[in-house]
Amino acid sequence: MQDILSILSGSLVGFVLGLVGGGGSIIAVPLLLYVVGVASPHLAIGTSAIAVSLSALSNLVNHARRGNVKWPCAVSFSAAGIAGAWAGSSLAMRVPGDQLLALFGLLMIIVGTVMLLKKDAEGNPDIRLSFSTARQLLPLLLAIGFGVGALSGFFGIGGGFLIVPGLMLATGMPIGIAIGTSLVAVTVFGATTASNYAMAGLVDWRIAGFFIAGGVAGGVIGTLAGQKLAKRKGSLTMAFAVFVILIGAYVTWKGVSPLL
Repeated sequence: MQDILSILSGSLVGFVLGLVGGGGSIIAVPLLLYVVGVASPHLAIGTSAIAVSLSALSNLVNHARRGNVKWPCAVSFSAAGIAGAWAGSSLAMRVPGDQLLALFGLLMIIVGTVMLLKKDAEGNPDIRLSFSTARQLLPLLLAIGFGVGALSGFFGIGGGFLIVPGLMLATGMPIGIAIGTSLVAVTVFGATTASNYAMAGLVDWRIAGFFIAGGVAGGVIGTLAGQKLAKRKGSLTMAFAVFVILIGAYVTWKGVSPLL
């Protein structure tokens, strides 16, 4: 039964990613905890990090083919974030499970709110990291990359909702290119976090395998549904944002209640 629930939960995450283009990874940990029945928040975070990384890698291929990835910016941002993700995930493993769960729930509420408020922004599609622009762009890419990587590692999520605005702030690139470029960082941060948790024995490889398999199938269905419902994508994103906020409130309560 747990294997079936893992597949179904992974399918839901993949479906959401395909349907609305992001945000699905934020519900992976609650699904692993409350649907699949993973034993602890730390084990759920370590297991979900693998799925987040592989999902981002799959989406990255499509964006790269469309030319939506600024590779020099992505590599610089991600390289700095690796150290941040390792530090963040190492710190998270020292935080008691209930407290980490409460913080994760608060993060979900913040993510849902950002999704409700997010607007498309103009930018410079021709921006690139080169010898002539390195002095201006590189310090921000490295500093913001490390900070976002630390948060991504601490909570065991892709962190796309932070990476995208971080890249836009550091470089001035438009949101469409920032989304494609961010997938490099999501892949790397997820892999770094998963490796750290795996070394501590906090990854359930069997569940991860079924979860990822479900995610692949759900992603295909979600992408097809997203294409048919493209005109309603804004409404779908808003509905999902409200769902994330409600789940976040529940997760926060589950984390806080044992402390009361």
